[in-house]
Amino acid sequence: MSRYNEAKAIYARFGVDADQALDALRDVPISIHCWQGDDVIGFDCGESLSGGIQTTGNYPGRARTPDELMADIDKVFSLIPGKKKLNLHASYAIFENGERVGRDRLEPKHFQKWIDFAVARGIGLDFNPTFFAHPMVKDNLTLSSPDEDVRRYWVEHGKACIRISEAFADATGIPCVMNVWIPDGYKDIPADRLGPRARFKQSLDEMLSVPYDKSKVYVTLESKVFGIGLESYTVGSAEFCLSYSARNNITPLMDNGHYHPTEMVSDKISSLLLFNDKIALHVTRPVRWDSDHVILFDDETKEIAKEIVRNDALGRVFIATDYFDASINRVAAWVTGVRNLQKALLFALLQPASLKQLQDSNDMTALMVWQEELKTAPFGDVWNEYLKRQNIDADYLTAIKDYEQKVLVNRK
Repeated sequence: MSRYNEAKAIYARFGVDADQALDALRDVPISIHCWQGDDVIGFDCGESLSGGIQTTGNYPGRARTPDELMADIDKVFSLIPGKKKLNLHASYAIFENGERVGRDRLEPKHFQKWIDFAVARGIGLDFNPTFFAHPMVKDNLTLSSPDEDVRRYWVEHGKACIRISEAFADATGIPCVMNVWIPDGYKDIPADRLGPRARFKQSLDEMLSVPYDKSKVYVTLESKVFGIGLESYTVGSAEFCLSYSARNNITPLMDNGHYHPTEMVSDKISSLLLFNDKIALHVTRPVRWDSDHVILFDDETKEIAKEIVRNDALGRVFIATDYFDASINRVAAWVTGVRNLQKALLFALLQPASLKQLQDSNDMTALMVWQEELKTAPFGDVWNEYLKRQNIDADYLTAIKDYEQKVLVNRK
C-alpha cells in the first residue's frame, strides 16, 4: 500500500475523504502578489517606499525590468500547484515608446503586457491602486489630504484603476478584485481625527461614482492599525473601513498584519461572513508589527484556513498573499509562502465536520482530544499526493538554486 493510501485510510477513520479534500484544494484560486520579486519598487517612478512600508535586505537577483519580473513569476508559477491569479499594483504600469503618464491618467493600455501575460497563461488578474511611493503623496496623505490638488489627483487615480480592473476582467474572463488601501496618517497625536476621515469618505464616494460592472470588478477596502511614520493615527482604521464597506456594498478586506498584535484575523472571519456575501484576505506574517514576513505553516495561517473551510466559504473569500522579503532568495520566498498557505487550506480540508457536532453537544473533552490527534495525522503524505497529482516536484529548492545560478546572479 502506498503512503498516500495509508494516510487516506487513517483520515477515513476520522470521517474525512482525502480525495475530496485534494479535489477541493485544486479549485481554490490564490492571488499571488507581483511585488515580492522587485521589493515593491514598480516601474512607473522608482520612488523610495513610503507610508509605513519597508523592505529590508539586499539579496542578489531583484527583478529590474518587466521582462525579468515576468520571468521570475513564470518560475514561481511552475513551482506552485493549483489555481492561481496574479495580483498587480498600479505602479507596475509598463510604458513604451517614451510615453510616461501620471497615475491619475493610467489606462488599460499601460498594462497590456500584463494582460497578454495573463491571457497566455489562462489566469486572472487582480489590481491595486498605488497610493504610496510617489511625489504626490504629500505629508503622508493622499485621499484624505486637505490639499485639494493632492486629493483630486488620487481620486482620479482610483477612478482610472476601476476602469483598468474592468478591462482586466473583460480580457481574462475572470472577475478582478481591486483593493483600495491608503497609508494616510500622522506620526504624532493629531488635533483632528474626524476631518481626514470625512475627506477619505468623500474621496471614496467620488471614486465609486465611476460606472462599472460589479459582477466583473469587486472593489475591496483594506484597513490598517499603524505604520512607520504613522504610529499615532491612521485614517483608514478597521472601524472606518468596515463601516464604509457595509454602507456602500463593497467588499471588506482584512490583512492579518494590519491589526494590534493580540488581534487575530482568524477570529474575525466568521463575523464578516455573517454580514457580507464576500470578503477578502491578504495573508502575510507579521512579526510584532506589519512586517510582511514570508507566510509559514503556522498556527494563525492554519486557523485562518480552518475558518474559511469550516464555514463553507471557499467560494466567498478572495484569498491573496502579501509579503516581501529581500533578505533571502525572492523566488524561494514567493514559493514558500504560497505553498504554506495552500498547505493550511489542505490541513483545514482534512478536518472532520464532526468537530462542530462535538462543540454543539458540549463534548469539549472529545473536541480537544480529536483536534490534538489530527495534528499528528499523516498530513504530509496527503500534501505530497497533491503535488504529484499537480505534476509539481516536492523539492523546489533545487530548482530555485539552479535558477539563481543561471539567472539571478547575473543581474548586476
